Amino acid sequence: MQQFLDTTLSGLVLGAVYAAFALSLCLIWRSTRIVNFAQAAMAMVTTYVALTLINADVPYWVAFVAALAAGFALGALVERVIIRPVEGKAELNAVILTLGLFMVLHGLTAITFGVQHRGFPAPVSTNAIAVGDTSIGITPFGILTIVVVAVVMAGLVVLFRFTDLGLRMRASAFNAEVSRLLGVRVGRMLTLGWALAAAVGAVAGMLIAGGDLVNPAFMDPFVIYGFIAAVLGGLDSPLGSVIGGLILGLSLSYVTGYVGEHLAPLVALGILMVVLLVRPSGLFAAAAARRV
Repeated sequence: MQQFLDTTLSGLVLGAVYAAFALSLCLIWRSTRIVNFAQAAMAMVTTYVALTLINADVPYWVAFVAALAAGFALGALVERVIIRPVEGKAELNAVILTLGLFMVLHGLTAITFGVQHRGFPAPVSTNAIAVGDTSIGITPFGILTIVVVAVVMAGLVVLFRFTDLGLRMRASAFNAEVSRLLGVRVGRMLTLGWALAAAVGAVAGMLIAGGDLVNPAFMDPFVIYGFIAAVLGGLDSPLGSVIGGLILGLSLSYVTGYVGEHLAPLVALGILMVVLLVRPSGLFAAAAARRV
């Protein structure tokens, strides 16, 4: 029973981490209709910005805010300089550019900061919580991770469902020409979408790095698992991204705990294939209405 409880709690924290990254993919998809394969590399860069400040004795939460600001600025810069020139052209062009950006950011970070592993602090304890004489499989930082992901998800739901800004961002992504005719500043909305997505990605990077070792490749596994979580729940659904992340995290935790860690990638691929066969748009994607 203790092993099941520990495995479940570990899976929830792992799922929250996947959900954090999936939310950044969801945000950029909803606001620009582009899958950004450089999202992990951009988050990695902002994490190094925070680490540099922390090593200079800047308080953790100040460095956290600085990482978000760096992510926001980096996202806006990428949209303006790299993505904007291919706007309106084949969608594959933007995807290929994000793949190229992924490699460029990796190389520049390795040149600037080196490839060695560095310790990244956490704002709260990373030791397991003790109940009496028994330690349970969750830490204060794990609880903080779950809370932060829940807050980010709620913020995105409010943004896209209940604000005029969210409506304009979605309209710009779905039909730029009609949006322009209706007075929407499409360019600004697309830039804002990239900037906000990069800021959310920075949050994910800080949560993933907390209490662990970082190097320029530390975010790479989350490109795969975060994308699976987003597709599992539905790229267009913040709630689906979180639930998809939790489902994936729990599944991989059970497999790792009871079968073997070597089977985790195979299980993740199997989950993705089943979802794509049964419901290609994701488990929680909105049904498309069609008038005939």
